[in-house]
Amino acid sequence: MNILHVTANLRLELGGVTRAVLDLASGSAESGHGVGVACWDAPDVPDDWGGPGSPRLVQIDPPSQRGGLTPSAEKRLLEEIANADVVHLHTPWEPVNRTVGRLCESIGTPYVLSVHGMLDDWSMAQRGLKKRLYLAFAGRRLLERAAFVHCTAEAELTQSKVWYPRGTGRVVPLVFDVEPYLDPPGPELAREAFGIDPDMPAVLFLSRVHVKKGVHVLVKAAAHLRDAGVECQTLIAGTGDAAYESAIRAQIDAMRLGDHVRMLGMVKGPTKVSLYEAADVFALPTSQENFGFVLPEALACGTPAITTKGVDIWPELEASGSTLIVEQSHEAFAEAIAGLLTDEPRRKEMGARGRAWVTSYLDPASVRARYDELYADAARGGSR
Repeated sequence: MNILHVTANLRLELGGVTRAVLDLASGSAESGHGVGVACWDAPDVPDDWGGPGSPRLVQIDPPSQRGGLTPSAEKRLLEEIANADVVHLHTPWEPVNRTVGRLCESIGTPYVLSVHGMLDDWSMAQRGLKKRLYLAFAGRRLLERAAFVHCTAEAELTQSKVWYPRGTGRVVPLVFDVEPYLDPPGPELAREAFGIDPDMPAVLFLSRVHVKKGVHVLVKAAAHLRDAGVECQTLIAGTGDAAYESAIRAQIDAMRLGDHVRMLGMVKGPTKVSLYEAADVFALPTSQENFGFVLPEALACGTPAITTKGVDIWPELEASGSTLIVEQSHEAFAEAIAGLLTDEPRRKEMGARGRAWVTSYLDPASVRARYDELYADAARGGSR
């Protein structure tokens, strides 16, 4: 089967959509499918792409702000779509997806559209009028003409379905690359890189530094813990919105937390895996998260997690026994963090449960098989 992904960019610094596309494309290629990824901004395309058994990059010209394609890009995409059994589009708001959807319909190639949490209740409350107008005039048609609207959790499907009532939703978790976590490097790599004190408990946030991720909540929780006499170091890894980053640094200074909270910047590769291992607790006080790759990553390293119901897979995380689900408040996070830091047997048990859950529920082979079924069903259904 030939599968074509279309995405705006392959930039890991922008978060989960890039990670999802990279893993989905690589997983399908490993299953023996032909996979292309059409993109116009790809600084983080893997070095081994283009070789045998791997995806290939289809570089196209950037579209206009309204999604219009240059003649060269349209010609290239038409050729790729004609050779594809199914096209996989990403995010409901990318303007070029309307253009690509029409091209698919003109040829008769079915498409799947992943919404990546962008139709969740919290997301739809942000600039809600603009989003509702877009859906009314163009977006709903794109969603309802898809062979399947792809969601990664039942909670996401429940929230998103209201925006495409005549469409067909399908739940398949994202592909999680467990390979880097099977033989992790150990905590020393990160401790040496960032000067982490091994004798002081560490709380880790690792994600895009953006207001919706609730970093400010975690900083307040760190102040609460300090004032309560709970000794710990809070590590904030990631980059993001520059204004928000500056606000977080100002918050740390204003609360006199320089000895307790540190911002580490972007962390990748083995050092990132080591950083999860160096942490005693992983904390993500997010307002909204579709799948939240960082949570399975932390759990795969045996690090218990604390997060909110803003994560679409929160029921699965809670049921696994690996993750505490609390309110998005600094008091709730401080209480949960303190409880875990003072109970080592519980931390170890939750960490072991988390690692077991990741390797079973997110087993790459079984998840890839579900995508094979998704694409095969879409191809059999043809274009709507």
